[in-house]
Amino acid sequence: MTERHLIFHNDIQQIPQLAAFVETVAEEANLDQSLAMGLNLALEEAVTNVIMYAYPPGSDGLVDIEAVIHADALEFILSDSGTPFDPTAAAEADITLDVQDRPIGGLGIFLVRNIMDEVTYRRENGKNILTMRKHLKAK
Repeated sequence: MTERHLIFHNDIQQIPQLAAFVETVAEEANLDQSLAMGLNLALEEAVTNVIMYAYPPGSDGLVDIEAVIHADALEFILSDSGTPFDPTAAAEADITLDVQDRPIGGLGIFLVRNIMDEVTYRRENGKNILTMRKHLKAK
């Protein structure tokens, strides 16, 4: 098992650091480029939601991202001390509707659910903890 950690402030300008972090984790887990890109997209959506909505506008908060490489899975654990929010309880986005008929929001969570194999949420010690797991096929 290998672990990597990234902590940054709730500043959208720090998102590029995320891609480098995911790329490092993907290389260590020997993932192919298309899977790495999908994981980066899922993580970017989840982290952007934290940055945009977890903390009151103008306040400073942290986003903690832990990556754990297991023999059979890759886990990303996001935690923040922001407003309690369970993305797993959000309604499924209705992608059959025309773009103009869809409510704003929800597509990020839809992407995360479709890219990852398991997505779980818990609130613990004043923190939102979102765990996203991707099963890895044996090579």
